[in-house]
Amino acid sequence: MGHFAFLGRDMAVDLGTANTLVYVRGRGIVLNEPSVVAINTSTGRIVAVGIEAKRMIGRTPGNIVAVRPLKDGVIADFDVTERMLRYFIQRVHKRRHFAKPRIIVAVPSGITGVEQRAVKEAGYQAGARRVYIVEEPMAAAIGAGLPVHEPTGNMVVDIGGGTTEVAIISMGGIVTSQSIRVGGDELDQAIITYAKKEHSLMLGERTAEEVKIAIGSACASAEEPQAEIRGRDLVSGLPKTVVVSSMEIRAAIAEQVSSIVDAVKSTLDKCPPELSGDLMDRGLALTGGGGLLKGMDALLREETGMPVHLVDNALDSVALGSGRCVEDFDALQQVLVPEARN
Repeated sequence: MGHFAFLGRDMAVDLGTANTLVYVRGRGIVLNEPSVVAINTSTGRIVAVGIEAKRMIGRTPGNIVAVRPLKDGVIADFDVTERMLRYFIQRVHKRRHFAKPRIIVAVPSGITGVEQRAVKEAGYQAGARRVYIVEEPMAAAIGAGLPVHEPTGNMVVDIGGGTTEVAIISMGGIVTSQSIRVGGDELDQAIITYAKKEHSLMLGERTAEEVKIAIGSACASAEEPQAEIRGRDLVSGLPKTVVVSSMEIRAAIAEQVSSIVDAVKSTLDKCPPELSGDLMDRGLALTGGGGLLKGMDALLREETGMPVHLVDNALDSVALGSGRCVEDFDALQQVLVPEARN
């Protein structure tokens, strides 16, 4: 029994720009929190992590800052990422002296060797016995239930907070992939820029995200809902409310949405002809929070002429796929990124 209790602590971490999810072997996803850390700058102490810290964004006194340690899917602030990881791992393992777990971390497919080493180092510093790396599109494909080991083409488009990953997978490996640093965060920024330019209104990040979720869309639909947005008037400096339509928001994010479509097209362009036929039959799987943008699937269907399926568990598919690698480590070991030879 002791042996199994020890094994049961292995975990997978989807270290995302927007959210971090932790999957524990035998228990499933046990934690899903925003990747935000609030730090007291005068003492260097962590005040809050996750949901509590996210609530503080843009609402803190001068000596407390809410930091997002990951930018564009990679570690921007190593020290804070490591402390955040350690906090999440210890929260999952209630006991202080836990056996050091094996950890599988999902990373964007375009990351450099240096960035990969930083992720591994953060895992070791946070108390892991071994750290393995899986590429996000591969994890998303496994989480979406695609048959990644078969010699047929599977295509996955994973639109996350910081990056969009497009990959064609066959025989347990990535045949061709593209990772662009455009994701949900970029869409939020585009909405902030638009409000500033068109309405002289200063919006916060959270408001922009709420507007995007409420009325954002990738293509026109029968009803065009409106929403009130609140921010600060740049002219008078006073709080102000404006009503925007979903058409306006669509125009605001059009450039970012079209770069996602272009990434999908250019990946298809590099696809070997044998696999192209499979993809026409099977279509592409759309995952990630950005995949939930209204009309994103319809737009991709229209632009590529292929069937597009929005995966059921779009927000969790990377974590679930990484978790499958933990549960079935021996069978799925080949999909992990091989250890770099020093």
